[in-house]
Amino acid sequence: MTRRQEFLLGVLGAAVAFGACEAVSRAGIVRRSYLPPASEVLARAARLAGDGTFLDGIGATLRAWALGLGLACAIAVPLGLLLGTVPVLEAALRAVVEFLRPLPSVALIPLVSLLLGSGTGAEVTLIAYASVWPVLFNTVYGLAETDPLAKDTLRAFGFGRLGVLLRVDLPGAAPFIAAGVRISAAVALVLAVASEILSGFGEGLGIFIAQAQTATDGARDVLAGVLWAGTLGLVINGLLVGAERRLFAWAHEPRGGPGRFGPGRQGAGA
Repeated sequence: MTRRQEFLLGVLGAAVAFGACEAVSRAGIVRRSYLPPASEVLARAARLAGDGTFLDGIGATLRAWALGLGLACAIAVPLGLLLGTVPVLEAALRAVVEFLRPLPSVALIPLVSLLLGSGTGAEVTLIAYASVWPVLFNTVYGLAETDPLAKDTLRAFGFGRLGVLLRVDLPGAAPFIAAGVRISAAVALVLAVASEILSGFGEGLGIFIAQAQTATDGARDVLAGVLWAGTLGLVINGLLVGAERRLFAWAHEPRGGPGRFGPGRQGAGA
């Protein structure tokens, strides 16, 4: 399936969902106070694009998202390189990592708010905690997938551990790290909005949603805010996927298929 076909199918799916929500609301199957027509939600979301206060909130959410994701990458990549190249350290920290990983970040909001308050610092901390795991484990898995023959070759030419790490391990693990960053970007955006909703004050997209749900007829604004959150996530993921395909095009090439060195060539030789 080509990218154009994937795009068209995505547009078709969105149109079907839009039409279903519109029909359900217009037919009165669900109260409009609970589910406004999709056209009204879309119109409200479009009007919010001209609201300076709302756009400032979007900027605050994206700022916390970027800081948290950047902090997670700054922690996870070096730690993953250490765990992936030093087996003794990986064995020593395995229990700690496996204990901390399942802890839901949302459950830590009261504790972090108590220690750091309810400002940007607490939000960035929660985002970083939730985002660190995909990058960390993808880094470790990427190192495990590097070519051992290439590493042995460099060692035979006198390169030390650091040289092997920089010339083989890190380039080989880079596509895995990029995939981990892409996954963490989505997690970070979810945590950014969720932490703002639960805090209930300040600025940000989550604050807009939290305040809208207390209004008399706030379902439309809530859904418009959710639509903006989904759009941001879609745009961010699209940008990261495009960058990943451009930087690591060789990692997305099919392996072992029929072709010059694939099974078809081997079968012909047999």
